[in-house]
Amino acid sequence: MSGETLHVYFLGTAAALPTPMRNPPCIMIKRGSDTLLFDCGEGAQQQMMRARTGFLVDAIFITHWHADHFLGLFGLCQTLSFMGRTEPLTIYGPEWVHEVTASVRTLARYNVKFPIHSVELRDGSVVEFSGYTVRAFETAHGMAALGYTLEEETRPGRFNRQRALELGVPPGPLFGRLQRGETVCIVRDGKEVVVSPGEVMGNARPGRKIVYTGDTRPVHTRIRDSAHHPDLLIHDATYDDEAIDRAREVLHSTAGEAGEAAEHLSARVLALVHISSRYTTIAGHQKDAASRFHGEIVIPSDLEMMEIHFRDSEE
Repeated sequence: MSGETLHVYFLGTAAALPTPMRNPPCIMIKRGSDTLLFDCGEGAQQQMMRARTGFLVDAIFITHWHADHFLGLFGLCQTLSFMGRTEPLTIYGPEWVHEVTASVRTLARYNVKFPIHSVELRDGSVVEFSGYTVRAFETAHGMAALGYTLEEETRPGRFNRQRALELGVPPGPLFGRLQRGETVCIVRDGKEVVVSPGEVMGNARPGRKIVYTGDTRPVHTRIRDSAHHPDLLIHDATYDDEAIDRAREVLHSTAGEAGEAAEHLSARVLALVHISSRYTTIAGHQKDAASRFHGEIVIPSDLEMMEIHFRDSEE
């Protein structure tokens, strides 16, 4: 697990109205050989072509059923079918996911050549993958809506080779067994001695964590236990702080509120997405977020990719 790459592709970063430079919402996360989509706005498959990500999508997670977040499902599934996909595809989402998935199968009267399954998620639902999970949390958008936390399993601590040698463990297979958490027996001074992993392994290290809010008013105080210390927080920042009244009216967040959420959650990096088409510059968003968050802030353009690296501790 410790060698798996973790790449985030920002395929769509616009709000409800796309622009010539920003497509509707779609975030792709590639972890090792797994590929997950979070939301699937119109033209998602074209963005995948432009970003050269390939089409090996293993699962799709939809945050809510506003059209800009799921209309791309229809075109993507048709493209996958044309390309000869036969493996099942699961679409996860809040209430109404079964109805929407049924529409994907039948609306355009084309025959999808692979099974499409649907799974309804609620606040606290967990989907398990090999080496990591995706956990759903309820958001505040005036309808059934979810955000998602992708979190890897804890990694073993670092192996202290020098300490193992001092204890009499010979280099070779026994080193590997200790690193895998096994107790080993050695002969030292003519006696059998047991060496446990705790004697040669450092403290466990956290896996990587990504939090994606989808469209929402700020919910960071409620999700802190499960979303604390993300390596990357992808947060709704539809408006700058001057439009706070509008954000409250339509249940979105401002860039400053996204910054406050990142500070509260102790995020390493904050990515501002779902940028309203009313803005011709993002300088205001950057300034507002930076006034409340002291970490790294990015406002990704469509097709940008970010690699998430391991950290050694929560600090």
